[in-house]
Amino acid sequence: MSTAVATSNVSALFLEKLMKLPSQRSRREFLKHHRNRLRLELIIQIEDRARELLRVDARESRSLATVAVEVARILDDRLAKAHAVRSMANAEYALGHYRAAIGLYDQAIQLFDALGEKTELGRTLSVSILSLNLSGEYKAAFAAAERARKLFAELRDELRLARLDINLGNIYYRQDRFLEALDCYRRAYRVVLDHHDHEGIAVVLSNLAVCLIGVGKFPEALRTYQEAREVCGKHRMPRLVAQADYNIAYLYFLRGEYSRAIDMLRSTRAACEKVDDRYHHALCNLDLSEIYLELNLSAEAAELARQANAEFESLGMGYERAKSLAFEAMAMAQLERPRQSLRAFKQSRAMFVQERNYAWPSLIDLYRALVLFNEGRLAEARRLARAALRVFDSSLLPAKGVLCRLLLARIAQRTGDLPVAHAECTAALDKLKGLQAPMLQHQALLLMGHIQAACGKQQDAYSCFRASRQALESLRSNVRGQELKLAFLKNRLEVYEVLVDACLRHPSEPSLQEAFHYIEEAKSRILMDQMLRPAAVFGEESGQGTPMRRIGNLREELNLYYSLIELEHLRPEQGSPKRLQRLEAQARSRESELVRVLHHVSSAEAVQVGMPGRENVALEKIRKAMPGDALTVEYFQSRDQILACLLNQKRLEIVPVTLASRITGVLRLLHFQLSKFRLGPDYIEVFCDSLIRSTRSHLESLYHELLAPLRSRLDTPHLLIVPHGALHYVPFHALFDGCRYVIDDYTISYAPSASVYSVCVNKRGNTSGPTLLMGVPDENAPLISAEIESLKAILPSSRAYLGASATDGVLRSEGPDSRIVHIATHGYFRRDSPMFSSIRLGDSYLALYDLYRLRLPVELVTLSGCATGLNVVAAGDELIGLARGLFQAGAQSLLLSLWDVHDASTAEFMKEFYSGLCRGSDKAAAVKQAMLKVRERFAHPYHWAPFVLMGGYAPLAGA
Repeated sequence: MSTAVATSNVSALFLEKLMKLPSQRSRREFLKHHRNRLRLELIIQIEDRARELLRVDARESRSLATVAVEVARILDDRLAKAHAVRSMANAEYALGHYRAAIGLYDQAIQLFDALGEKTELGRTLSVSILSLNLSGEYKAAFAAAERARKLFAELRDELRLARLDINLGNIYYRQDRFLEALDCYRRAYRVVLDHHDHEGIAVVLSNLAVCLIGVGKFPEALRTYQEAREVCGKHRMPRLVAQADYNIAYLYFLRGEYSRAIDMLRSTRAACEKVDDRYHHALCNLDLSEIYLELNLSAEAAELARQANAEFESLGMGYERAKSLAFEAMAMAQLERPRQSLRAFKQSRAMFVQERNYAWPSLIDLYRALVLFNEGRLAEARRLARAALRVFDSSLLPAKGVLCRLLLARIAQRTGDLPVAHAECTAALDKLKGLQAPMLQHQALLLMGHIQAACGKQQDAYSCFRASRQALESLRSNVRGQELKLAFLKNRLEVYEVLVDACLRHPSEPSLQEAFHYIEEAKSRILMDQMLRPAAVFGEESGQGTPMRRIGNLREELNLYYSLIELEHLRPEQGSPKRLQRLEAQARSRESELVRVLHHVSSAEAVQVGMPGRENVALEKIRKAMPGDALTVEYFQSRDQILACLLNQKRLEIVPVTLASRITGVLRLLHFQLSKFRLGPDYIEVFCDSLIRSTRSHLESLYHELLAPLRSRLDTPHLLIVPHGALHYVPFHALFDGCRYVIDDYTISYAPSASVYSVCVNKRGNTSGPTLLMGVPDENAPLISAEIESLKAILPSSRAYLGASATDGVLRSEGPDSRIVHIATHGYFRRDSPMFSSIRLGDSYLALYDLYRLRLPVELVTLSGCATGLNVVAAGDELIGLARGLFQAGAQSLLLSLWDVHDASTAEFMKEFYSGLCRGSDKAAAVKQAMLKVRERFAHPYHWAPFVLMGGYAPLAGA
């Protein structure tokens, strides 16, 4: 054995002992006792081990680097100090302390240079580029790259040159010089592949993918990300796995696939926390905040923005911190907290100015103006809007200029200056002719319609309203933008309201049909599209597959292009005009191709991929889906007026019913009475009679407002109730006329819209197969076990899972082949965040986002827990709750609850309901039979009336 090998083995054993010590203090004591064994070789070994740990645990790597620094201090050797300081710099970079890392790299560079250590000097210069780049010191980064290149070329070190190319590519990418970055990465990839450099392969693949997005090669980008992730996972590099996952999630986000992006960002954030990757952890919070703003989950968006802000502040990253503050301000505006919003916008603007960003300060001026407008501070809003307009009119952000002009027109309209309002709105419409901005087109035409109406030009106003509605219809895709995030642009129902009012001024059969058409367009359109849309296959190559697949791919590519164009203007550094022109040309090319492909597919096919078809669900198709003994009672709120559309196979009437303001208070009192059952059985027993009287009184008031005006027209045994707005919380089947409940005289079912009902009826589902029974009992609901056992005896071919065995995995594996899915468990309705409403399973909580990923083509899904049928009613009368996810998963019918349910009465209800189904009753009749049976024992509607049947109500196939 040579002396060198023996020394190496001794050093390795010494290092192993050192690393096993539990604390820094114990390590220092160990070093003091073994001063005679300390060598430069030990520091180099520590540095190598610390570098390996960077892939796994940056904190432990920093701890080892601290040991190296201590050894170097004891040795008092400049070369030892250079290695130790560089090791510490690497750890500080991995922990996100870029400024500290730069200072340490400078020390190491000076030491290696003075000692003539060319290889180590080149390595240090190359790795220092990463911190310089993220700190915005591009001139210094390029200088370090040039100096390192000369050294590696002189040393003929091909692998080091390749790693330098990776770092150089990062500078180009940060400056949005994607083609130059791609050249660097591709050049490096060939070399690291030849040298089997696994870490280099993973890094260069990940960076390649980022650049491929920049040049529009999206499927190739996704494949490259996934290949990078596989390399990282195979060679145990969890930090790089987390970074790859973040990049994949961001690609989903840019394409508008919010659910997939949210899931990946959450899991990536957890992974980043484990490996202490603070930068990507903060980016996850920032991106989640932006997604939640898009979804109007304002409170969550604000909290995540605050967390990201604190993280970026600790990292010393000004641009990202300013962006976090801007998102928090937007969330505060959505939450109608103007003072907090304006304060955050002011801070954000000052930071963007400090960062020398040219676009964001003016964008924030516009956002501040919108908040001030909503607060009635019109003069301040006008001043800020005009200042922003001057910048946007002379820049490459024309859509923001349109927003400025629309706001100026609104201010003029509000102050009665109609000529100025007309002029600003006309200028906005002129600018929009060259833009692909349907939301802005919709808003501008709607505003022009109101201006024309105020000028007495009713026919011109009607034409504008119809054009506004057409622009809004074209938004039935995932295309999005910053302008969708503020309350100024939230009201998407207004155009349908004014069109319905216009049609009803001169009622005739054609005008009634046109009005009904607009009423249907105002309701749950996105839900209907999602129910019809097939599962997307992400990442297919352009041009492959059916025309429908191509339409879906084009839509997703357009989402990306619109996002990238917007990001180009809002980068930390001013982007390249040539690159912007290239992106816009690519977007226009895909827009033209999308129009061309749509011309060659049917309306039904277009709707299947979420694009607006040439026609909506026709009135005759809705009528065809309705049985002859059914009457649809569809409500529509236009401002304060509530209308009722009565539709069956032969007639259509639209009747004024009541005012929404008269419903709100009664509905609140009803829910207050129902909430008293939370006070416990002792209270209920004492006040039983008064509780029934009070509840009946409120149900009677609602009856006289909503159904009494229609009662003479309700001449069929089945009523299909289609609520609107707050009426989604009304139990129509339990309304009381003073003597009888509505359920005594009719069978009742519900639907979000008549179109959604027709989709449910025509949906293909399992007409055979087992019943999947799942129950999660606890001390508050012990009878769930008995409920499941009784249903198992009633329903043939049932499979029952109780407690811990009722898992998410069971639902995913057995649900798709089942005919009925019944889940008895606690439901949790989140009015503050409906996307996170959930039901409890044996091993997890199943939230709305989870339901979106399920496949349940079943005849019936029953959730017999508390408040499983409650929804938040969002813009466009979109219901955000568990029902939405279940319909999208494929269910034809749902049986859900409107309030908390009682354990014993629910078990009895379910037993009677399923017994009726097995006897051949249709679902609505089985619900009625169960309600009447339970009412014999439990008189209060709280017990017998919580459940609503949504969707189709036909008998079980073959029953």
